[in-house]
Amino acid sequence: MQTFRQLGQADQTIHKSRFIARANRCENERELALFLRQFASEHQTAGHLAYAFRMKTAEGIVARFSDAGEPAGTAGKPVMQMLDGQNYVNCCVAVIRYYGGINLGTGGLVRAYGGTAKMAMEQAGSIPFVEMVQLRISTTYKRVDELTREVQRLHGEVLDKQFDEAVHFLLKLPSDAAKQLQARF
Repeated sequence: MQTFRQLGQADQTIHKSRFIARANRCENERELALFLRQFASEHQTAGHLAYAFRMKTAEGIVARFSDAGEPAGTAGKPVMQMLDGQNYVNCCVAVIRYYGGINLGTGGLVRAYGGTAKMAMEQAGSIPFVEMVQLRISTTYKRVDELTREVQRLHGEVLDKQFDEAVHFLLKLPSDAAKQLQARF
């Protein structure tokens, strides 16, 4: 599995219709909704906002797409096929269309939406997907610096710290590293 390295964007005009695509990594449904809402608000006069996403959840991979009023299977579906075919997860690709007055036909729409999405995906690049988990660990005040350094070394993140007779951490770590860290602390 892989995910996007960075935000990717593409813009092209085909038979007077303008297609703008963005490819973005989204770690959860909240980030996904925010990404789509922001993209739509930047292009309020656009005729269509088609999208596709694949999200890894505890129940498995959730994959959905929307053709946004275009003929069925001509906008979101070609984008979804690219995400599926390259095994992307925690990713969303959205394509805005400003209608130019010329009908493209179903084949033309598939090529236009799919081609613009592909350009954005190429610009976003890919990295291997690393599944992250949240972990709660409590430790003594003496070991706080040691734990913090270890979390950084494992490419994790401290989400929250609470202090009382011990220090309680909420961490986000790669799933294989979480077991190692838990054994040490």
